[in-house]
Amino acid sequence: MSYLQLPEGKELDFVAIGRLCIDLNANEINRPMEETMTFTKYVGGSPANICIGMSRLGMKTGFIGKVANDQMGRFIVSYLERNGIDTTNVVTDRTGAVTGLAFTEIKSPTDCSILMYRERVADLLLETGEVLEEVVAKTKVLLISGTALAKSPSREAVFLTLDYAKKHGAKIIFDLDYRPYTWTSNEETAIYYNLAAEKCDVIIGTREEFDMMEQFEKGQRDDRTTASKWFSYQAEIVIIKHGKEGSIAYTQDGESHTASSFPAKVIKTFGAGDSYAAGFIYGLMNGWTVEKSMEFGSAAAAIVVSSHSCSDAMPTAEQVRDYMVRCNNGEIVAS
Repeated sequence: MSYLQLPEGKELDFVAIGRLCIDLNANEINRPMEETMTFTKYVGGSPANICIGMSRLGMKTGFIGKVANDQMGRFIVSYLERNGIDTTNVVTDRTGAVTGLAFTEIKSPTDCSILMYRERVADLLLETGEVLEEVVAKTKVLLISGTALAKSPSREAVFLTLDYAKKHGAKIIFDLDYRPYTWTSNEETAIYYNLAAEKCDVIIGTREEFDMMEQFEKGQRDDRTTASKWFSYQAEIVIIKHGKEGSIAYTQDGESHTASSFPAKVIKTFGAGDSYAAGFIYGLMNGWTVEKSMEFGSAAAAIVVSSHSCSDAMPTAEQVRDYMVRCNNGEIVAS
């Protein structure tokens, strides 16, 4: 059964709005950052990674965002364009803002951390007047992420984009992507996350992220209760992730869905959620069942955590299918 009915006659399949930054991944793995001397540069930011993933999977994609007027900003735009992503609505800041940086530490495959530099970053300065309605009007799916809601004027730009998406019939996906260091308080976070989630058709997040959104609500909250809340608004699918224990997808018909995971020779943990989201959304947009879409997303995630990068490692559909076959044949085992 297909749960996501997409509008027809659209030029683009998928558009994301939000964070564009630089990942600097440690080359000397299995050691603390204090001892790490060299890093490799990649385009980063969850919505950027998901958009790159969708493009690699063969979808026609675009991005709405803002980059710094510097070498890093130009690198990001060039990378998006090389990956076939429409950058018509990627604007350049003229106020002296900088590009956000994320230094990664890889102590072990299961002990990874990120050191973020997010002061006066260009992506949070996107203004409402810089969002092009015509870009939103020509996409089937819009993805927003929580980080872009953290500050004004980006916050208002996202809500305007949501209005454009609803006006033109696009399906809206919310990747919660909660990063506490960009927010002033838990209360502020919960208010704006809830306001955005009410407008979305698919909501994807960890149990901890949903707990943050529900901090004003009394009583014990379980996954099914959480999902039911959003079905009373606009949501058609709610995915709640539980790390190594896997994910559960809830649908409006009251059903819950799970899928098998895939072994991986893990190098680092970050990037798994972004590649999973890209694979899952790709499956839904192709009319697959929720279980098949989840399985495809899990395989895509296994590929990315087995690589040094996130954006560069986003696989093609053929690579995902090949990985699934190799896993089923026992050629790949978990590290």
